[in-house]
Amino acid sequence: MNVKTKLSDCLRPLMLGALFLSTAASAAVQSIDKVVAIVDNDVVMQSQLDRRVHEVQQTIAKRGSAVPPASVLEQQVLERLIVENLQLQIGERSGIRITDEELNQAVGTIAQRNNMSIEQFRAALTRDGLSYDDAREQIRREMVISRVRQRRVAERIQVSEQEVKNFLASDLGKMQLSEEFHLANILIPTPESANSEAIQSAAKQADAIYQQLKQGADFSQLAIAKSASETALEGGDMGWRKAAQLPPPFDRLLSTMPVGDVTQPMRTPGGFIILKILDKRGGETQMRDEVHVRHILVKPSPIRDAAKTKALAESLYSRIEAGEDFGELAKNYSEDPGSALNGGDLNWIDPNALVPEFREVMAKTPQGQLSKPFQTQYGWHVLEVLGRRATDSTSQAREQQAMTVLRNRKYDEELQTWLRQIRDEAYVEIKLPGADQAVQ
Repeated sequence: MNVKTKLSDCLRPLMLGALFLSTAASAAVQSIDKVVAIVDNDVVMQSQLDRRVHEVQQTIAKRGSAVPPASVLEQQVLERLIVENLQLQIGERSGIRITDEELNQAVGTIAQRNNMSIEQFRAALTRDGLSYDDAREQIRREMVISRVRQRRVAERIQVSEQEVKNFLASDLGKMQLSEEFHLANILIPTPESANSEAIQSAAKQADAIYQQLKQGADFSQLAIAKSASETALEGGDMGWRKAAQLPPPFDRLLSTMPVGDVTQPMRTPGGFIILKILDKRGGETQMRDEVHVRHILVKPSPIRDAAKTKALAESLYSRIEAGEDFGELAKNYSEDPGSALNGGDLNWIDPNALVPEFREVMAKTPQGQLSKPFQTQYGWHVLEVLGRRATDSTSQAREQQAMTVLRNRKYDEELQTWLRQIRDEAYVEIKLPGADQAVQ
């Protein structure tokens, strides 16, 4: 790991100036904010930590769970803020920017999905004691982080045709078509180079948590307080996962367990993990809609900012409307490596395999017509719907589904590895009272 300059010495004069105010009337000194962590070339402030702790408490309360005290949440929330900060710094160095137009569109989409207008969304935040400006800033941060992950993680994941064929021929490949699980997890981590003593300590901690769960302890509360998983602050909720997306032996074990049950702690590359089955679904083959669509994707880059990228997409739209060939323009301009050489053709695709923004525009576009330029986390798109059909599990559909499952599995593994890597390589000095004053 590269030796990084210790920022505390450089920042100390600024911190002292920011922490204290003096008045002419008296020599009293008042604290207004303080640094709780130094993270490479940036800092996390107490105000940021307090605000996020409050947001997490509001979310937990909405779920109907008992809200733990702030002291229990602080270290978990601070670790989340540190990892977010590192990703935001990567985004800054990579030139990733979220324009006001993009942010307004994202806020509008969130409000719409909750069946609210912007005014109603703002009022709902106020009722929850949250600031609309703070919510916008958090959405902006999440958009930057999403784009950083796409560049650093998702774009380097490759799934070969042979992997797809092997997967479909396997027992797991057949299983994933029939059942999926809504899961929550608790992760007790072990360092990559952990010695036997550290491994035994983690195993003992995981077993103690398992015994608490078997005695009726609340899984969500223990995840928030003890888990090192990225989903800890959501009570460990991982969402829905196919059996084939899970590493052995969880893939087969969960099918034999009832909803509400928890697994014993099991060793994984990242540590000891406990899973809880929140729900199950799936089974019979169902008819589903598929869409034959083609698109052109253009992305912002260090030499083409967001405004120029949008302008290029609008220009391509106008050229197609004027009669130029969609396929030729896709070959020449599209930056989607998976479809550009095919004239932008994505073939028949399950809409659920697409990001929400793309899926929504595609649903509103009549067959044989062109969409106006629109934006997703990948960049600016123009799409044309070539056909629609209802189909059962044809071989093509199964292959697409297998491709998605394998990519998701690789993405989950690669993301956790990458997050651990950037955290381990960063200079982090924690200044939160009562926390480990670790410096890396």
